[in-house]
Amino acid sequence: MPAQILIVDDEPAIIDVLSRLLIRDGYSVTIARNGAEALASVAKQKPDLILLDVMMPFVDGFTVCQTLKNDVQTALIPITMLTGQDDFEHRKRGMEVGADDFLAKPFEQSMLKARIQSQLRIKRLTDQLEHTESVIFMLALAIEEKDSYTEGHLRRLKYYSEQLARACGLEDDCVQAVSYGGILHDIGKIGVSEAILTKPDALTSDERLQMEKHPEIGARIVSQMRFASKVEPIVRHHHERWDGRGYPDSIGGASIPIGARIVAIADSYDAMTTDRPYRAALSQEESIARLDAGAGTQWDPVLVEQFVTLIRRNGLHLPHSYAKEVV
Repeated sequence: MPAQILIVDDEPAIIDVLSRLLIRDGYSVTIARNGAEALASVAKQKPDLILLDVMMPFVDGFTVCQTLKNDVQTALIPITMLTGQDDFEHRKRGMEVGADDFLAKPFEQSMLKARIQSQLRIKRLTDQLEHTESVIFMLALAIEEKDSYTEGHLRRLKYYSEQLARACGLEDDCVQAVSYGGILHDIGKIGVSEAILTKPDALTSDERLQMEKHPEIGARIVSQMRFASKVEPIVRHHHERWDGRGYPDSIGGASIPIGARIVAIADSYDAMTTDRPYRAALSQEESIARLDAGAGTQWDPVLVEQFVTLIRRNGLHLPHSYAKEVV
């Protein structure tokens, strides 16, 4: 299937030249004559690459680029901005709004071809990563569905962790990583025997050793994702303890990545407040008391205080549609 390229330009001559060149090289071409048309076109069908003019009526190229790059659904579409020869200011502004490449007018055909091939090669790699990530998220849900007692746990953990991360003042990309870490924290359990995972009695020492391997297994699984550098430490370290007596690396205090500390608290709170094979759900007050008791030993005391404050102020909540959402 040929790559789909969207040409956005208000000059008919430029559209004509680019269209003929691209169609000749086997690409499928879509046209937009201003920024508003471009946004409408992308909303209808996401292209593989956008060739975007800078100066256009109604909505300029900078606004189009920034709008698309700020939307998680379109942020990974490569955008090559069409600029005037040696137009430093346009290039500088284009970089600020997230443009992936720049092409000077008038076009030199060999350069045009090389730039397009380069951007489409990156897009193919990105698409492969997105597919890998979708599979990984589905694996995480499949693991959860094996245990009726943990139904909805990942979704609740996602929202609890997000809210604590925001209360800590983390940047948006870090909040997103914490959200993903909440969903993926136990994905390594795919490498643990189902008999151990579902055992209603206390685990033997050998069984516990097997269970304690799941953070390392999970870290290896998520290492293939685009955002691995931020999410892998959360998955690996969510069972570490503030006093250094956790696993797998027995690190403690601020050495534990903050995302892992956040997920550990949210994970424990959700476990306390839901039914388990070995006990009924605890009340909110009892759960808070247990968090307070473990602050400074099991969990980061400052984060526990912030989490309890969220609960007390009714700031810890789930959206009405949470049961249907994952990412």
